[in-house]
Amino acid sequence: MAGAARPARTSVAPLLGVTGGLYAERVTQLGQYPAATHVIAHISDTHFLAEGAALYGAVNTERNLTRALGQLEASGIRPEALVFTGDLADLGEPNAYRRLRAIVEPVAERLGAQVIWVMGNHDERAQYSSLLFDIDETAAPQDRVYNLGGLRVISLDTTVPGYHHGDLTDEQLDWLADELATPAPDGTLIAVHHPPVPTPLLWAMEMLELRGQNRLAEVIRGTDVRGILAGHLHYSTHAAFAGIPVSVAAATCYTLDLTAPGRLLSGVDSGQAFNIVHLYEETVVHSIVPVGETVEITGVSADNKSRIEAMTFEQRQEMFSNKRSAFNLGETDEK
Repeated sequence: MAGAARPARTSVAPLLGVTGGLYAERVTQLGQYPAATHVIAHISDTHFLAEGAALYGAVNTERNLTRALGQLEASGIRPEALVFTGDLADLGEPNAYRRLRAIVEPVAERLGAQVIWVMGNHDERAQYSSLLFDIDETAAPQDRVYNLGGLRVISLDTTVPGYHHGDLTDEQLDWLADELATPAPDGTLIAVHHPPVPTPLLWAMEMLELRGQNRLAEVIRGTDVRGILAGHLHYSTHAAFAGIPVSVAAATCYTLDLTAPGRLLSGVDSGQAFNIVHLYEETVVHSIVPVGETVEITGVSADNKSRIEAMTFEQRQEMFSNKRSAFNLGETDEK
């Protein structure tokens, strides 16, 4: 791999013997698609401060992330990797990175998941490199390659030291082109902080966008890149770039109100979410998971799973698809 001799650009060997976690164990296929070949948790913009201080004096970032990770762990979803797309620390403070690792790594170990960090504009390369990767401090771009059972994930550093907008150097783009010259068995995901997408509902963010996007498009168009994961915007959005789907995960710290009247920017302590990414042979699905307590108004217990699996295709169709079935008319106790 080009640039492999640099500490900031290393290939991470596969750590998992199986893919897909819970989904790989599914026996009965109820629809047209088999189990996903890969499952990734996409988390963004944690914005930790030293000593657990509240962000803007109001947002408990550690509580929010702990709640999100607890929700993921309790769900039974077993992702191969936890991908954090930048702005891990708000001010690049050493203690913030230590506290982040102390929260994330035990959860990742229990899930059997690889942790993939991505640089954000609020992060600082020296602290990021030394405190998250246990290497000597460096000012070099923090680009890394991870291999997850045939799926390649490239953590690409779009930050510009001393600034909040994003960009990529010619050297980084050459390195990326060299890496993508050899396709991965299951394709590639690129994880960045600054998303290469328009922000029509957040005009002010255009000043802090990823610059030179045409140069990146030239490198990745027609390659095995199946998706781009990003953060930075503090709200969930989706687009296509160079023919490749882009998915932006909302922050776990705070989000932006896109319809606040009379405000260019309006940060709110609500709407936090993370994404679950499922990769299939022909498609990639990004599911937004809101963080926090909810009130169930209707549902079906997981206790019914074995009964559903025991049914024939025709029995399932008549029970769950037929509008006049006892189930859909609320005449059974199976909900």
